[in-house]
Amino acid sequence: MLGRNLIAESYRMNEWGPGLATILGIVEGLTEFLPVSSTGHLILVGHMLGFEGDLAASAEISIQLGAILAVIAYERQKLMSMIGQAGREQQDIFTMIRARGTTPWSTVLKTSWATHKNLWFLLGLGLAFLPAAGIGFLTHSWIKNHLFTPQTVAASSIIGGFIILAVEARRDQARIHQLEQVSLASAFWIGLAQCASLLPGMSRSGSTIIGGLLVGLDRKVATEYSFFLALPTLIVATCYQMWKSRDVFRQEDYLALGIGMFVSFVVAWLVIAAFLTFVKRHTLRPFAYYRILMGIVVFYIFGF
Repeated sequence: MLGRNLIAESYRMNEWGPGLATILGIVEGLTEFLPVSSTGHLILVGHMLGFEGDLAASAEISIQLGAILAVIAYERQKLMSMIGQAGREQQDIFTMIRARGTTPWSTVLKTSWATHKNLWFLLGLGLAFLPAAGIGFLTHSWIKNHLFTPQTVAASSIIGGFIILAVEARRDQARIHQLEQVSLASAFWIGLAQCASLLPGMSRSGSTIIGGLLVGLDRKVATEYSFFLALPTLIVATCYQMWKSRDVFRQEDYLALGIGMFVSFVVAWLVIAAFLTFVKRHTLRPFAYYRILMGIVVFYIFGF
């Protein structure tokens, strides 16, 4: 409580406006795509600054839009290529089906998997999106009302840190070195892993990267897959929250929202580029140590 009061009084940022939006944009951009939980950090920052309640929750989720746009902008060439080729592959599949004759469906599917990789990759993303979307839709209100606390963030952060250390310690040799090689089964398991991120502090990025490592993706592919899976997940979550919060924001609030989104976009772009370079050469252990230390500090400040 003392730490919260001191920060709020020192910086006078506990009222919604451009200054607070900038802080939230920086926090969101820094943490959204790293395995450290952006939601957890935003909860902690909001709690320490005294910025809580419906307006805070709506602002924090809405500012995510900047980070989403950063992924789209950073991966725009690959995205456009995949979508364009997937469209052509879809037409090719229809042609194969019409001309299959007595060819077994298993053969058609096997041939399609080998030749229509972009289409199957996008279908896999949709499949991976579904588990967390369904469970999140059913449980979001309860989680928001009962688990959006510093103590939950601290516990999840520590548990997630030890999970990262365990996976990095016993991980088998990676088998998948390209995004297009991610099968529907692997996509589904990664989607199940993403469900862990519904707990504040567990990290959507961390959960999906760890899920990817466990099904045989190399570290860079697992990280990039996490970025792509963020698109449907965060777009749906952000749009849904913004629609629910349409009566929360006043007209003058949108300037601050725009500033927060812009800051989040710029910071997230830089983080995406740096993180992809980092995982080519290093493990995720530094993030695990950070999570464990952060959880201990949060418990020390806010109690158990």
